[in-house]
Amino acid sequence: MSSKGKVNNGLHQRYLAKWLLIAGSIGAVAGVGAIVFYEAIHLFTYLFLNLGAGFHPPEALGEGQPVVTEISRRWMIPVVTTLGGLLSGLIVFKFAPEAEGHGTDAAIDAFHHKEGIIRARVPLVKIIASAITIGSGGSAGREGPTAQIAAGFGSIMGQLLKLNTRDRCIALATGIGAGIGAIFKAPLGGALLSTEILYLEGFEVQALVPSFIASLIGYTIFASYAGYMPVFGWMSQNIAFDPVTLLYYALLGVLCGLIGILYTKTFYATRNFFKKINLPKWLKPAAGGLLVGIMGLFLPQVLGMGYGWLQLGMLNKPLPLDIVVLLIFAKILATSLTIGSGGSGGVFAPGLFIGGMVGTALWQLLHGMVGHLPASPQPFIVVGMMALFGAVAHAPLAVMFMVGEMTGSYTMLVPAMIAVGIAYVLVGNNTIYESQVPTPADSPAHRLDYYLPLLENIKVKEVMTANIPLVTIHTSVAEAEELVKKQKIKGLPIVAGESNYQLLGVITREDIIRVPPLQRAETNVGQVMSAPPIVIGPNETLDVALTIMSDNDIAFLPVVEENKVVGLITRRDIIRTYILAAQKAGATSTRTQQQMTA
Repeated sequence: MSSKGKVNNGLHQRYLAKWLLIAGSIGAVAGVGAIVFYEAIHLFTYLFLNLGAGFHPPEALGEGQPVVTEISRRWMIPVVTTLGGLLSGLIVFKFAPEAEGHGTDAAIDAFHHKEGIIRARVPLVKIIASAITIGSGGSAGREGPTAQIAAGFGSIMGQLLKLNTRDRCIALATGIGAGIGAIFKAPLGGALLSTEILYLEGFEVQALVPSFIASLIGYTIFASYAGYMPVFGWMSQNIAFDPVTLLYYALLGVLCGLIGILYTKTFYATRNFFKKINLPKWLKPAAGGLLVGIMGLFLPQVLGMGYGWLQLGMLNKPLPLDIVVLLIFAKILATSLTIGSGGSGGVFAPGLFIGGMVGTALWQLLHGMVGHLPASPQPFIVVGMMALFGAVAHAPLAVMFMVGEMTGSYTMLVPAMIAVGIAYVLVGNNTIYESQVPTPADSPAHRLDYYLPLLENIKVKEVMTANIPLVTIHTSVAEAEELVKKQKIKGLPIVAGESNYQLLGVITREDIIRVPPLQRAETNVGQVMSAPPIVIGPNETLDVALTIMSDNDIAFLPVVEENKVVGLITRRDIIRTYILAAQKAGATSTRTQQQMTA
C-alpha cells in the first residue's frame, strides 16, 4: 500500500473515535448551555417585562401558554427596553466586544477567518447579555447566542486538545449545530444547519457526522429538562394536500423573497447607521432599546421573540389583518434596532416571526376570495417561516427540517419546496449572515483542499532544499537563532554530530523564544529541541507532506532517507510550487480552449 493510502486509512480509523469524544462533549455542553440560557431568558423576562411593565407575552405551546393578557404598566415598556439595552451594552463592551450582534454570524466568521478560535469568555458574556436583551423586550432570538455558546466551547476544546486548524473549525461548526438543535428541539435541522449556514452556496460535509452526534446529545439533554413537545406543539396531521394551493404557496414564496431582501437590507443599513453615530458603543444598545420600547407602546407584539403570537395564528386565532401587515415591517425595524445597535441576540426567531406573519397576511387576504384554501392559516404560517428565513439564511434545506421539527410535522414539506425555492432564488446573494462566503472554495478554512490535487504528482525531492545548515546536539541556542535569522527559515534539524547526519530532533523559532535571551548562549539545542521529530521521505508526494504539516500544525519537515537528513521542505516551498503548477495548468487549459475554438 502507498504512503498516501496509509495516511488516509489512518485518518479513517481514528475519525469515529475522535469525533465521538469531541462531538459528544460539545453536545453535552450545548444541552446544558441551552438549559442555562433558557432559564436566564425566563428570569430576565420576569424581572423586566413581568414585574417592570406588567406584560406577560403569550408563549408557544411547547414552552407555556399562548394567552393574551392586559399590560398593566404599558408606560414602563420603553423604560425596561432601554435599561435592558444599557445593561447588555455595558456587559458586552466591557468584557467581550465580539459578543455584540447575532452570535451565529460571529461563529461563521471565526470558522472562515480566525482559524476556529473564539475567546473563552465569549460564551458566558453572550448568555448574560442576550438573556437581558431578550428578557427586557428586545426584538431578538435565542439561536444566535446558543450557537455561539456551543461553538465557543467547540473552539475552546479544540485549543485544549491541540487540534489542528481544520479540526478546530469542524468542532466550532459542530457547536453551531448542537446549540441550535438543542434550544429549538430540532436535532436534525440543527445538524444540517451547521453544514449549510457557512456558505451562500454549498455544504460543509465534514461537519455532518460530528454535528449529528452533538446535536442529538444536546437535544436529548435539553428536552429531558424542558419537555419533548415541539416548540409550537404538534401540528395537525390531517391537512390534505391540494395541488391547486401550490399556486398560492408560490405567491407566498415571492412575497417572502421580497420581504427577505427588505429584512437583510434594513438590518445592515441600521447597523451601519449606528456605527456612524457619535455615541459610546456601550450606550448605543440603550438607544436602540428606547426606540424599540416606543414601538412596543403601540405594538407590544414586536417585543421579544414573538413565538406566542405565531402560535395564536396556528390555533386559528390570528391578529387582525391590518395589525399583521404592520407587524411584518415593524418587526424588521425592531430587530434591526435591537441587534444593529449592538444589542446581543439572534436573528432566527425574528425571521420566523416575519415569515409567519407574511403567511398569515396572505391567508387572510385570500380567505373567502378563492377556493381550496386550508381552513386555518397554520399551513401558510409554517411555510412562510420556512421560506423567508430559509432564503435569507441561505440554508433552505436545514430550515425546512428545523421548522418541521418545531411544529412536530413534515406534512408541509411539499408546498414548502416551491415557496422556499422561489424565495431563495429571489433573495440571491442578500444574506442575514454577512460572514458567509460564496462556496467552500472561497473559504480560507479549505485552502488545503484545493492545493492537494495539483500536488499529488510532485515528489518531495523535486522541491526540497538539500543544502541546509545542520546543527549538532551541542550547538548553543544562540548560534541556532543566528542561523534561523540568517537563513530566514522556521527551524533547523538537529543531528548527532558533524559527520553523523542521524536526525535526533528539530529546533523551531518557538523553541528558541521559550529560552530567556540571557540564557541562550549557555543552553544547548539538545536541551530544548522537539523530539522525536516528524519527518518525511524524499519519494513522498507534496500532498502527503502538506497533509502532515496541516495535521500537526508545523511549518516544515526534515526530509530523511535511511534515518539521515537529506534536506528540508517548508510549507512556503509547497505553496510556491502549487502556484506555479496552477499557473501552468491554467495556461494549458487556455491553449486547449483556443485549439478547440480554432
